Amino acid sequence: MSKLNAVIGQSGGPTCAINSTLAGVIDALAKSEKIDKIYGAVNGINGILNDNLKILNDIFASADNLNLLKLTPSSYLGSCRFKMPEPDCGKDLYEKVFEILKKHGISYFFYIGGNDSMDTVMKLSAYSKAHNKGVIVMGIPKTIDNDLFGTDHCPGFGSAAKFVATSVAEIARDAYCYFTDSVTIVEIMGRNAGFLTAAAALARCENLCAPDLIYLPERPFDIADFLKDVRKKISENKNVIVAVSEGIKDKNGVYIAAAADVLENDKFGHAQLGGAAKTLENIVKEEIGCKCRSVEINVLQRSASHFPSKTDLDEAFMIGSAAVSSAMNNVSGEMMVFKRIDADDYKIEINSMDIALIANKEKKMPDNFINSEGNDVTKAFTDYARPLIMGEEKIITKNGLPVHLVLER
Repeated sequence: MSKLNAVIGQSGGPTCAINSTLAGVIDALAKSEKIDKIYGAVNGINGILNDNLKILNDIFASADNLNLLKLTPSSYLGSCRFKMPEPDCGKDLYEKVFEILKKHGISYFFYIGGNDSMDTVMKLSAYSKAHNKGVIVMGIPKTIDNDLFGTDHCPGFGSAAKFVATSVAEIARDAYCYFTDSVTIVEIMGRNAGFLTAAAALARCENLCAPDLIYLPERPFDIADFLKDVRKKISENKNVIVAVSEGIKDKNGVYIAAAADVLENDKFGHAQLGGAAKTLENIVKEEIGCKCRSVEINVLQRSASHFPSKTDLDEAFMIGSAAVSSAMNNVSGEMMVFKRIDADDYKIEINSMDIALIANKEKKMPDNFINSEGNDVTKAFTDYARPLIMGEEKIITKNGLPVHLVLER
């Protein structure tokens, strides 16, 4: 029986663990008796449309390179944010995709990504089936936002959550060395889902109460309630640490970061603009008058690989390998998912789910993860999230800095 070829693409926002998933796919394909060439699509689906494919077999014949890939942050193959049109409106584009796959003898397409990437998987898989293209298309989840439907959690979330919790703890230690009233507002990614901001709660321990307040996009944000909460915490702790999602909105659905009319212009007539944390910093300074600063973690939380979760990296590798096993059994048009089978003694299994049930849906924080006041999380959330940040990897370094694997373009 002649061997077949496979291609892997990465798409959407980078993470600390997406390359560990890539390593899992490559490792499993290299061990498969069905596979000859393993291609990487440079910059996701754009790499296929532009016929920009790299053969990965020789690069990862070395176990050292495969291990280093697992520890390398961001998207080794490059990423993109490209939404495929509906097949009825873009038949020529779909035909081009499958012509290029046919040109390279590719029968298996693995796509690692988030919500938009799963939309691509759904459309390509449906087109392949409808037009007898003979290409198996599999989706593999990744996102720090943890907002993909159908899976208990997403690769990338655990390491980002570990970074957020660690950063909030260090910010609090910095603030606590001054015995003066202060507020520090930390803005964390998550436009519609609050999982990553909620992970700040994992910083709490025997001698650290921070963050004192947590605000998530799943609940309407009220400025008056926020100021009341902050004043109460200042009276108790002096140094208050607040975690806010970038996507917090008021009762009318207006993002706080975009609400130019939240306060009138400042004393000098200047409009008070900025992100959510910056907006709230200005409000605290104006209304409470204490020392206040805002910290926007921004892209640091996506690809910080110097302190990743070993659980996250190991599971990311495992789900990549499992995707290959499913594809070799002729499963197509599905996304790999984690199912938690033991919550008390953390255990998961890996299954797959019809991509049509997942694509273009968004998972949000369930109600039982958020307290009744909407300014904190519950024990149910920390019990859910803590196993995902456990364990540490030994990072490969040179000259005092982490070593990363880079694709030669």
